Amino acid sequence: MLFEWLFRPARQRARAALLAEPFPAAWQPIVAALPFYRGLDQRGQARIRDDLRVLIAEKEWEGCGGLELTDEIRVTIAAQASLLLLNIEHEYYADVRTILVYPSAYRTSARADAAGVVHEGTVNLGEAWQRGPVVLAWDAARGGALDPRDGHNLVLHEFAHKLDMLDGLADGTPPLGDRARFTAWVATMTREFEQLRAASADGRATVLDAYGATNPAEFFAVATECFFEKSRTLRDRHPALYEVLSDYYHQDPAAAAGA
Repeated sequence: MLFEWLFRPARQRARAALLAEPFPAAWQPIVAALPFYRGLDQRGQARIRDDLRVLIAEKEWEGCGGLELTDEIRVTIAAQASLLLLNIEHEYYADVRTILVYPSAYRTSARADAAGVVHEGTVNLGEAWQRGPVVLAWDAARGGALDPRDGHNLVLHEFAHKLDMLDGLADGTPPLGDRARFTAWVATMTREFEQLRAASADGRATVLDAYGATNPAEFFAVATECFFEKSRTLRDRHPALYEVLSDYYHQDPAAAAGA
């Protein structure tokens, strides 16, 4: 056993040591306040507690815009990010080194285009950078965590982008493992994306937020929010979309919520 321990990679040893410690007592009421966490079985809750500890320990967390980071902020955000990982093989969002948290909506920096024209920054609630940080507005991240049925969850949205980017592309198709799953995914997501674009152009409301019509990457992120937050409605109105998301995340939140 000693030799096995010595030859395990340092990161694995550090994680094992971290998870061998009791879950911090001060964090328990924070996760217990999250409705999605209360709806999980004991195994799911234990997995969330373990994964959020690793995310908090291994990522660099920075408060921006005068925000002082607290346990509530880190635990609330990390718990939501862990929900996406609940039943899939993962490496704790390996390409995310830093999580930047603003108190509320923030303005991005001005930039110059190829012609030298300077464009003012936009007001954002969150961003996910390719091979870079995740940026979040705390008030939106907290609000999304505490209202699990409004169809909007900033943390799920931005970390879904990070899953999408695992293959190096932000194209709405995360790594899927085999050809059959890839084929079913592309056919279903393309059809559903085009339907949302048409509904958005006509001004018709759907269970999916119209922002998902922006491009395939945003469609996947918006569909992920809806999958977890309006699961039964999505299953009933878009069964094929629900099926491919359920296959990818290995979760069935509509069944968990009751028929």
